[in-house]
Amino acid sequence: MEFNFAALLVLLSVLTGAIWALDKWLLRPRRLRRAESGERKEPVIVEYARSLFPVIVAVLVIRSFIVEPFRIPSSSMMPTLLIGDFILVDKFSYGLRLPVLHTEILNIGEPHRGDVAVFRSPDHPGEDWIKRIIGLPGDRIAYHDKTLYINGERMDQVSLGSYIGEGSGRAMNGASLRREDLETVKHQILIIPQRLGRGDGEWVVPKGHYFVMGDNRDNSNDSRFWGTVPEQNLVGKAFLIWMHWDAAAHGIGWSRIGDVIH
Repeated sequence: MEFNFAALLVLLSVLTGAIWALDKWLLRPRRLRRAESGERKEPVIVEYARSLFPVIVAVLVIRSFIVEPFRIPSSSMMPTLLIGDFILVDKFSYGLRLPVLHTEILNIGEPHRGDVAVFRSPDHPGEDWIKRIIGLPGDRIAYHDKTLYINGERMDQVSLGSYIGEGSGRAMNGASLRREDLETVKHQILIIPQRLGRGDGEWVVPKGHYFVMGDNRDNSNDSRFWGTVPEQNLVGKAFLIWMHWDAAAHGIGWSRIGDVIH
């Protein structure tokens, strides 16, 4: 099971807040009454709790309701996202949710086709995955011969030549780089023409679910293999690369810093 940082923040917020409140309303008045000179010596644990409580709460609020950082560990979203990209995820585009419980408390918006979304994997509890939203509730999705169809309409692809990558991305050198038109969103994908039949099939997206696929179509474990993503599993929309570090490329990829994710 993966480490649950949100649960830790909630626990620390409750713990430091409780210590601070207990001292302020109960222990501190007693210390003042006992002090002969009126001076008080604040216990170290109380001092730390008082200092850390607002910081921890601020981090919890920002991370839970505004923006959260993630690191890309795999090649499934190449060429859009590379191994070693550090991204920011907008936490309010798909509604505000309570940390840990994930219960929606305010419906602000819904996913759109083409969004690059982070979600909790239905098959791997505790893991956050990232893919592109292809199908919305009620859509009919088909994938045949490297081509995507949505509600019977073929999504056009334009060849951009062969992919040439650096660092960890060199593993995909020679793949077919294409631009795919998802109605209102144009984005790049990678295809391995000689790898036939992988992920072919047809699906209907259930109500309250979303069909997701990786941009690295022949190297992505996505809805073609394990099904759709429930709406309550959505974490947020990826929107910015704020850092890139790839040891195979000998360090920081300065050219990717600040790139907007489409």
